[in-house]
Amino acid sequence: MRFHKLIASGLGTGYAPFAPGTAGSILGIVLFYLFNYILNGLNIEPWPIIPLNLFAIIFVLLIGAYSIKKVHQIWEHDAPQIVIDEIVGVWIAIFALPFQWQYYLYALILFRFFDIVKPFFIKRLDRMQGDWSVMLDDMLAGVYANIALQILVHFNILEI
Repeated sequence: MRFHKLIASGLGTGYAPFAPGTAGSILGIVLFYLFNYILNGLNIEPWPIIPLNLFAIIFVLLIGAYSIKKVHQIWEHDAPQIVIDEIVGVWIAIFALPFQWQYYLYALILFRFFDIVKPFFIKRLDRMQGDWSVMLDDMLAGVYANIALQILVHFNILEI
């Protein structure tokens, strides 16, 4: 059970006394940045980086969903200390964007905006019950943030 608590709480960031979701999101940004820093340092062709990122997102999503299922035996539904969903969501927000720290910062800000405000269908997903519903609203917030960033990058609206 300790392993599942560690995963579900985002290596303990979910226990932060203030804004545990933001703490988990920041951890997610740092981990994804380090992962991509290592991949870029290997001097491999750029094309495998996107599939490797996708694999990492799916892997953490599956491990996280399983850990959420396990901790629901002792924690309430979508307990504040569960932040693995924020980590997956912010990884989706930064997916397939240029490897520059500014984009990671924008992804964090936009993801938290969509996760907190919960526009469109995010609120509906947030109200659902079940182990997967904890993940789904944050995944959709990540998709919205990613779409917004892809548009900003494509049309050169962001000056980086």
